[in-house]
Amino acid sequence: MSGFVEKPEPVEVPGLEHLHTGKVRDLYRNERGELVMVASDRISAYDWVLPTEIPDKGRVLTQMSLWWFDVLADLAPNHVLSTELPAGAPADWEGRTLVCRSLEMVPVECVARGYLTGSGLAEYRETRTVCGLALPEGLSDGSELPTPIFTPATKAEVGEHDENVAYEEVAHRIGAEPAAQLRQATLAIYARARDIARERGIILADTKFEFGYAPATLGAAGAEPVLADEVLTPDSSRFWPVDRWQPGRPQPSFDKQFVRDWLTSPASGWDRRGEQPPPPLPEEVVERTRAKYIEAYERLTDNRWS
Repeated sequence: MSGFVEKPEPVEVPGLEHLHTGKVRDLYRNERGELVMVASDRISAYDWVLPTEIPDKGRVLTQMSLWWFDVLADLAPNHVLSTELPAGAPADWEGRTLVCRSLEMVPVECVARGYLTGSGLAEYRETRTVCGLALPEGLSDGSELPTPIFTPATKAEVGEHDENVAYEEVAHRIGAEPAAQLRQATLAIYARARDIARERGIILADTKFEFGYAPATLGAAGAEPVLADEVLTPDSSRFWPVDRWQPGRPQPSFDKQFVRDWLTSPASGWDRRGEQPPPPLPEEVVERTRAKYIEAYERLTDNRWS
């Protein structure tokens, strides 16, 4: 079993239609047909959305995404129209809300990998490939790849795994030209972000992007993919400290590592392969996880969190 331990009820706001409750974000539509995305403080691990929130997490993700959208504006347009709080919205939405263009979303996670870990490592150990791309012998957990690779995945529902697919499958699903556009944009954005992160003492091991097109333009001549959702946050990327990088073992990271470690420790008393939902997080794990998200924001953007 997996999914929400306690699925929240959507907040009702005059003039907004609730569309979807995701692992982290709640999605609404306003009266102009624009999308309103609200990043909550929810956190997920092992396909569960946990019952304990991480204070400020949604604001950190939103502000970090906005910073990256600005930095990447010359490489790809993005979906953000405004950060203005909708009339009647709760005060808690401040700093975590984006008003966005309504797009036809591509049903594929666009993943760029510069280092081998996670599901890519598992596939490599079996076949010496990742998404059908052959890799050299002798790589281990955390190894830098000879060149970054595009390894798309299908999107999964809450509580289920994304599934890696070959590039050819993406081209079959959405067309050869859009697939080529997405691969080019994904690798170009990754390269820019990797270099910026490296200057700040952080390795961008891998990351995933979501793209959409203006309605009814997917596959049309001249149509341009638009960067959407979140971008280059600890929830969508693996960030590792450069000074602690050591191939051959799992790397320390700027994300929910403390949460995963506690859930799989004897202290939690939880069996991740059983049918019981995970327990609430202890205060120390919450505080350390919040601090790690804020540290990632401050180091990458060079801005102080407030």
